[in-house]
Amino acid sequence: MNKKLGCALSGGAVLVLALSGCSSDDGNKKIDDWAKKVCDQVQPQLNKIQGANASIQKATADNSKPEDVKTTDSKAFQQISDAYAALGDAVEKAGAPPVDGGAKTQKEAVKELDATSKSYEDLKKTVDGLDTKDQAKFADGLKGVADKLDTLSKSGDKALNKLQSGDVGKAMAKQSGCQKASPSASASKKA
Repeated sequence: MNKKLGCALSGGAVLVLALSGCSSDDGNKKIDDWAKKVCDQVQPQLNKIQGANASIQKATADNSKPEDVKTTDSKAFQQISDAYAALGDAVEKAGAPPVDGGAKTQKEAVKELDATSKSYEDLKKTVDGLDTKDQAKFADGLKGVADKLDTLSKSGDKALNKLQSGDVGKAMAKQSGCQKASPSASASKKA
């Protein structure tokens, strides 16, 4: 059961990690400037999400006590919720990308990031309400959390995909803040 939670979490940051892509040499200064505004805020949030996911996976892999798993999960879900909210703020503050339909695309992406933040906040509340005294009930509760995580990781990335397409996506892919960190680079940052 704990492995299922860990697996579901590994997909939890899929929405944001989609920000990386193939870089392009096409130069559109306005779009590049917009992408820089957003991407400068992305990497710290990705690091928070990855760190939170790693702490949950470690707690589930270690077969930690239910109280420890509950505390770890609650804290991690709050971190992830805060990170998605900060990403929504970054896209909001950057303004509409300077492309056709940019305002609509920005609004939809912010709405999606805020909804994802709220979903993780709801998961935190669910975990906070789990009974750790009854191991069977706790395991059932964690299974429900894992199922919600699985659904969350598979849903709702249409607006972000649109935001990251075309010239805007190419510009974002050139920004270091929007590129996936290699596993060894992120591991060395934690040390």
